Amino acid sequence: MTNKAFIYLKLSAELGKIRISLPVALTTFTGYILSQGAIDPGIILPTLGIFLLASGASALNQVQEKDMDTRMNRTFRRPIPSGRITAKGALVISAIFFLTGSLILGLGVGWLPLVIGLATFAWYNGIYTYLKRYTAFAVVPGSVVGALPPLVGWTAAGGLLSDPSAMMIAFFFFIGQIPHFWLILLKYGKEYEMAGFPSITAIFTPTQIKRLTFTWIAATSVSAMLLPFFGIIQSTWGGWILMVLAVALVLSFSNLIGKRGEELKVKSSFIRINIFYLLLMILMCADRLA
Repeated sequence: MTNKAFIYLKLSAELGKIRISLPVALTTFTGYILSQGAIDPGIILPTLGIFLLASGASALNQVQEKDMDTRMNRTFRRPIPSGRITAKGALVISAIFFLTGSLILGLGVGWLPLVIGLATFAWYNGIYTYLKRYTAFAVVPGSVVGALPPLVGWTAAGGLLSDPSAMMIAFFFFIGQIPHFWLILLKYGKEYEMAGFPSITAIFTPTQIKRLTFTWIAATSVSAMLLPFFGIIQSTWGGWILMVLAVALVLSFSNLIGKRGEELKVKSSFIRINIFYLLLMILMCADRLA
């Protein structure tokens, strides 16, 4: 591989936010297993297709927000504001991701998974990205983008969207997106304000934001404990593990509403909630495959 090819590959990975796109694809992987009850070759294409669509959405988002990115310490090193690639070049990479992912879903999986995948892309770049410019609460409708990828896996395996289990899975991933974003705003809210985005930090005090974040984390825990009632976790051992993880999540964030709330380490908190979701996906898959 030439040095120039390596540079473009690295830029593509940065634009596609691989560390975010991979977990998104993992939810599609999980949805497939929960629907099919097995791991078979059919899981590859929907997972890959959503990974590429998520990468394309992330790259396009950086084109859409390139001016704001130059104003934030968190984002000014991204490929476009740092001058390592032009907006036009980033748009080409986004288009390649998008077209490849769409072809994989459309030709290799089916029309319904493709429609859900395209809806996810359109919601993120066409609705959420623009709502961020006008309301500090864009994260709530924006969290729909977390609910749809598992449904791609579910339908790719032949599951019906009308199945209550499918709706519960989507709801679980929807709820979990909200505290993710609010934890980010606890650390970077002022930067968002400086960049010109409406931010909850201009509406609520840090203490209020912590309490609201805790409320959403508690809601995430409750939504997780609803999974057995929809047949998503069926074993006794799975139910007990689920309960332990759900309670542990709430307890690990109890300092958000306590006197030590000011000592919250946002980065480690973000990692904790991601680990919770990873363990829940592993648990759901293990229970379904058992």
